[in-house]
Amino acid sequence: MPTHAGSNVCVFGYLILLPNSRVMRWAVLVVLGGMAGLGQAPQGLWWLTVLMVAAWLLWPTSSRKAAFGLGWWFGLGYFAVALRWIVSPFLVDMSQTGWMAPFAVFGMAAGGALFWGAAGWVAYRLAPTSIVLRALTLTLAEAARALILTGFPWALLGHIWVDTPLAQFASSGGPHLLTALCAGFGLGLALLLRRRWVGLFAPVVFVGLWLGFVPPDIDHETGPLVRIIQPNAPQAEKWDSIKSRIFFARMVEMTGAGARPDLVVWPETSVATLMEFADADLRLVSVAARGAPVVLGINRREGLRYFNAALVVEDDAVVSAVYDKAHIVPFGEYIPGGEILAKLGIPDFAASEGRAFSAGKGAEMISIPGVGLARPLICYEGIFAEEVRTKTRPRLLILITNDAWFGLRAGPLQHLAQARLRAIEQGVPMVRSANTGISAMIGPYGRVLARTQMNQEGSLDVALPPVRSRTLYSRFGDVPVLLLLLVLSVICIARCRLNSRLTGAK
Repeated sequence: MPTHAGSNVCVFGYLILLPNSRVMRWAVLVVLGGMAGLGQAPQGLWWLTVLMVAAWLLWPTSSRKAAFGLGWWFGLGYFAVALRWIVSPFLVDMSQTGWMAPFAVFGMAAGGALFWGAAGWVAYRLAPTSIVLRALTLTLAEAARALILTGFPWALLGHIWVDTPLAQFASSGGPHLLTALCAGFGLGLALLLRRRWVGLFAPVVFVGLWLGFVPPDIDHETGPLVRIIQPNAPQAEKWDSIKSRIFFARMVEMTGAGARPDLVVWPETSVATLMEFADADLRLVSVAARGAPVVLGINRREGLRYFNAALVVEDDAVVSAVYDKAHIVPFGEYIPGGEILAKLGIPDFAASEGRAFSAGKGAEMISIPGVGLARPLICYEGIFAEEVRTKTRPRLLILITNDAWFGLRAGPLQHLAQARLRAIEQGVPMVRSANTGISAMIGPYGRVLARTQMNQEGSLDVALPPVRSRTLYSRFGDVPVLLLLLVLSVICIARCRLNSRLTGAK
């Protein structure tokens, strides 16, 4: 037994964290990780995640292999619960892809768990007895997960705070600062369980942060009237040649109803026709909008390349702006090594009619008459905090998406939670139009001002709230927080090695 796990670990730790058999230890770690995953939407049990992180920090290890296993098994449980919605795309066509669903969940969970395993391994390799370094490496591992191999920052530990006042600190340091808060509070609890009274700083800081920032109520101020359209087209029917016309007519009708808005927003790929053949459809949209600009999703083609695009359609069906999705989905909109995998019968699940897509140019702004500059985002792009930033500040963020792929509960609600964080980080309101839901107007402090229900057709007419003063995160992005974490890690390692030398000298 490592010396750091002796008298400093409370009886609770021995009873819960130290089962005898190796298989039982693995099973307990998976369960604890799964419980930590309940901090994500829709459960939102943030306190349970913090408690489980403390348990992970206290779990003793006696080798690098054991430290890696600690992170991997715990991460396996966490990601299996947090990413359980990942089965949904495979269930749209049960006969063709349903058999892949369990493998998809395990594969995603196992892949995410590799980062947590690496965090445990690195912490043990550099300072075996330091739970402080373990907390730091966990935070850095989550940042790496958001960046490596195009990144997948879904269900970051920091996302547990989205329904709490602590979410507002995303405006200063983005999602990785929120993750650091989660790991930090877990560390404080772990220190208290070790009877290290310095851990008392954690609850004091927690209460101070919780009560210390109340966002001002600026959302009631009126701005341009935005109409957000939700057609409710089930994924299995979305590309059907007959039903797609029904969904299109439904959106045209909602666009033309009532008083004329200042802006209309349709969801991702809401027009099923390729852009080059969609002149008649765009004219119908323009007539229904009565001169109001319409932002809508459509696929377009340039030669042999396809793009998932957003258009701004103005009066007389003039297309004044085109934005091509830049961060496309691996194994969804394109498959790395696709030619080889196609021979194995693995399709592009999200691509309409089996088309693979090309990436657009990157972060761009579109100009919307009567409203101002907008930063468009298409579905998957809304989860990448750093990529939302632009040199010129937008008047609003527009996220068009097709969350029909994500199931009925966890997936759409987690996607909505991340949209709220993007609004907080940039200090800019977001208009979110989703095919089957959840469509919403989100204020610059992350409040959901109006929203639709899942799997219901309908529209929202909401005034666009004002932007807030420019945030630190919109200026500097992830760099300050990541540098701080690296500096703290170096200091922690140096201190642990100095203490080890002094102990050896004695």
